[in-house]
Amino acid sequence: MPATSEIVAPGLAAVHAAIARYYTGTLQAHGATPHGVDWANRPTQDLRFVQLLKLCDFTAPFSLDDLGCGYGALLAYLDWRHPGAEVDYLGVDLSTAMVDAARRRWRRRRNAAFAVGPVSPRVADYGVASGIFNVKLDTSPARWRRFVAATLDRMHATSRRGFAVNFMAPLTRGMTGIAGLYRTPPGTWRRYCEQRLGARVEIIAGYGLREYTLLVRRN
Repeated sequence: MPATSEIVAPGLAAVHAAIARYYTGTLQAHGATPHGVDWANRPTQDLRFVQLLKLCDFTAPFSLDDLGCGYGALLAYLDWRHPGAEVDYLGVDLSTAMVDAARRRWRRRRNAAFAVGPVSPRVADYGVASGIFNVKLDTSPARWRRFVAATLDRMHATSRRGFAVNFMAPLTRGMTGIAGLYRTPPGTWRRYCEQRLGARVEIIAGYGLREYTLLVRRN
């Protein structure tokens, strides 16, 4: 595999640095908890994992990349809901502090490793990313779209069978939202994955949160 610096789209270093600072700050404020990765609570965090993992075939062993892994909460979910599954797990995060916390938390778990960076350094059967496109802070809309596109490109390139990501859905008329969050209709990135990546895309919605999940499978 090429070095990380060779496969990251140019011009996005500042975006990656801002994201890393933000989540390092949430970890310092709240610790290795759902609040520490900017989620409201564990039930909604787990509900997102349910949707993302609909991509995976648990009847056979597989490898899984978890982009934006935080402190490795997905591992706890896998141990809880799929205790017999054989999953070769790699968590990747932009925040060195997050990766350090994950390594401490899971240091005795087999088939689990962590890496710092914006993309996975390996090719796995599947890739997942939960919430990594939500908090754009003061990044311009155009640059954030470049970040999303570059990330989807790399997830596709490093996933043999497919990848899954989630996005916040647009607010309806009269609703107010928190500044600095990225919301987009499902069709925007569905079309991108179909037309640019040549993938089959399934949209999962209606699971009680104002968001949706894209399951992106290779043809």
